[in-house]
Amino acid sequence: MTAVRACASFLRYCWVLPVSCIGIVLILLVIVSGGTVRIAAGVLEAEGGILPWLLSRIRRRSPIDAMTIGHVIVGQSRRSLLRCRDHERVHVRQYERWGIFFLPLYLLSSAAALVRGRDPYRDNRFEQEAFQTSCTGMMR
Repeated sequence: MTAVRACASFLRYCWVLPVSCIGIVLILLVIVSGGTVRIAAGVLEAEGGILPWLLSRIRRRSPIDAMTIGHVIVGQSRRSLLRCRDHERVHVRQYERWGIFFLPLYLLSSAAALVRGRDPYRDNRFEQEAFQTSCTGMMR
């Protein structure tokens, strides 16, 4: 890796770090509750422990298999992480593009969809980009 690429990579991690810290706190809960954590291609991935219970309660109508919080991806199981990896990696890139502004922009996109009478998840522009880019057939 060249010095310029290394510097750019470092800056992306710094730009996203405040949000990643939220994910790291969640990872501590995963570890304490018996879950597993690993590093995969520069991203922390966590599975199991408290995550199946937690992720099933965020969106009850359609439980979440995996979710990205900065450079942290959490999933209900190893299988969930593998199935959702491409989709969640798009969100990692979105965090790298938008930094700390990604969460409020994501929520605004969901709110705009709701105001228009649309689905706040399927019609969120960030989710649409992830589904189009990842092509995993995850869209429900």
